[in-house]
Amino acid sequence: MDIKTFLTGWFVEGYKRNLSSNPMKIFSIIACILSVYQIWSVVWGNLDPLNQMAIHLAFILALTFLLYGYSKKDGIKRQAPSVMDYLFVLLSLGAGIYFTIHAERIATRIPIMNPLNGLDIFFGLVFVLLTIEAARRTIGFPIIVIVFIGAAYALGGHHLTGLLSHRELSVVEFIDELTYSFNGLWGSPISVAATFVFMFMLFGSFLQKSGAGEFFFNISSAIAGRTRGGSAKVAVLTSAFFGSISGSPTANVVTTGHFTIPVSKKSGYPPTIAAAVEAAASTGGSILPPIMGSSAFLMAAVTQMSYGSIVIAALIPGVLYYVSLLAMVHFEAMRLDLPRPAKADVPKLTKVLKKGWFYFIPITVLIFFLMQGYSASRTGFYGILAVIVVSWFRKENRMGMTKIVASMVDGAKSSISVTTACGAAGLVIAGIMTTGLGGKLTSIVLGLTDGLLFPTLLLVMLICIILGMGMPVAAAYILTAMLAAPALIELGVTTMAAHLFIVYFSIFSAITPPVAVAAYAAAGIADANPNRVGMEALKLGIVGFVVPFMFVLDPALLMDGTVVEVLLAFLTATIGVIALGAGAIGWLRTRTTIPERILLITSGALSMYASLLTSGVGLAIIVLVFFMQHRRKTALSIA
Repeated sequence: MDIKTFLTGWFVEGYKRNLSSNPMKIFSIIACILSVYQIWSVVWGNLDPLNQMAIHLAFILALTFLLYGYSKKDGIKRQAPSVMDYLFVLLSLGAGIYFTIHAERIATRIPIMNPLNGLDIFFGLVFVLLTIEAARRTIGFPIIVIVFIGAAYALGGHHLTGLLSHRELSVVEFIDELTYSFNGLWGSPISVAATFVFMFMLFGSFLQKSGAGEFFFNISSAIAGRTRGGSAKVAVLTSAFFGSISGSPTANVVTTGHFTIPVSKKSGYPPTIAAAVEAAASTGGSILPPIMGSSAFLMAAVTQMSYGSIVIAALIPGVLYYVSLLAMVHFEAMRLDLPRPAKADVPKLTKVLKKGWFYFIPITVLIFFLMQGYSASRTGFYGILAVIVVSWFRKENRMGMTKIVASMVDGAKSSISVTTACGAAGLVIAGIMTTGLGGKLTSIVLGLTDGLLFPTLLLVMLICIILGMGMPVAAAYILTAMLAAPALIELGVTTMAAHLFIVYFSIFSAITPPVAVAAYAAAGIADANPNRVGMEALKLGIVGFVVPFMFVLDPALLMDGTVVEVLLAFLTATIGVIALGAGAIGWLRTRTTIPERILLITSGALSMYASLLTSGVGLAIIVLVFFMQHRRKTALSIA
């Protein structure tokens, strides 16, 4: 037997005997090592940023190829990864080791000026190609199309004429920019994914394993369960709690939807409505202070504004969204004539709080340390410690080593799609930075809209939704902020309003057909038509599409104004979103006519803009429709 035959047989037999029989054990070991490494690097480590990001990405790529199948049909692997998958795992880890060993040289060299050697080019290409393949497996083709369009423009844009033309780039120069500069793969997307985004996903995983999910569901039931349509209101509140922590609309749907959607269906809501409520509520969690998923931290990293100022500015818009959603759920329950739940089926608030009040401690710890100016990553670690401590307050929820390890594995697993998407977004940003496309796009956008604010807002909204289709919030926001924020700021929009506008539409692409990923996830749980769920979720989340325009036009909604101005803006906007919700559902005091729906939607939009004229007209129309409805309902009851 020759050496080649022996080695081939040894590898194949070893694969069959060991790797193919324990794929999830291998995945769990690597995932746990990654979580331990992330915690160590945050608390005790003092690594060069390139080291931190390279190790993180290498581990995430390895986990991706162990967990996700080659095609969408395979989905999450139920069988062993293939030999090719294991080869990709080895290449990922090998590239991570190479970049770690040479981190100091890479960080201090001057891109383009200092030539790359053969191994530099090889391992740079490995990271680029495996990141693209990992993003394809986890996110799908939309982001890959964007990456290839960006690469084609970077390598071939010098053939164009006019504004879009740029200097010629060789393939080696482009690889240099992609993988050996801080404008590409090692830019801000991977930086945020490898630090605070990972830690907060880990925090969410620990919180879930500690039994907090049941507590938040019960407290939501105690607060809203006794009202008409209380089950759907419970879904709204529960998803708001968890959505604010998880930062992923789809992950939130999958986590909370498995118990909120069946309860809503059982209480009388059609499956389509039950799924849409969960999708809309889960999506809104990323705009709800104080945690806001990863949105506030992303904004702080990109804009250099303080976390506290972002949370304060986002408070009123976030509250308005959930006020409108609760109102629409209530109007839907009235329209369907759903009964109130039996008193015996609804837990008492005092009993629920007595049993699990301590679950608020980790949230309080997070808010305290964030407001004290601690880094988001270290704050996430303190939050995890708080979760472990409070889990020991009740015997049945105590987190021992088994639960802690399981939480680490789940946290690493939940971060896979975010990191791969951020990696792909970094590749796109490299093309933008290298070719100067960002500044050119600002000129193009302003040219298309003649420098008018409202058309520019509409165009930026479309860009956000298109780029956000199927992408995690982190990648969608960062990519869109690079492209669109400068155009808004140039028109006089404040940095806060411009970036919050982009955050909103990057998030709400999750319920915008045709690629409404959160709605599709909810539809699968409810066994409903995904397209219909997407349209219903879009209707329920309509305020999320209106409020960003309002706070750009009226800064008082972002707490930017006097106390009187802010209170007036909040009061009129609250009435406005309720009226808008009534018009969208078709119910106020009783079923609305088509003219009444039009009047309610119009008056709601007018009331949300806090000027004396528009608010006065809007409120007058709302009062008029209310009395028209009241008279008709009274007449029907007498008859």
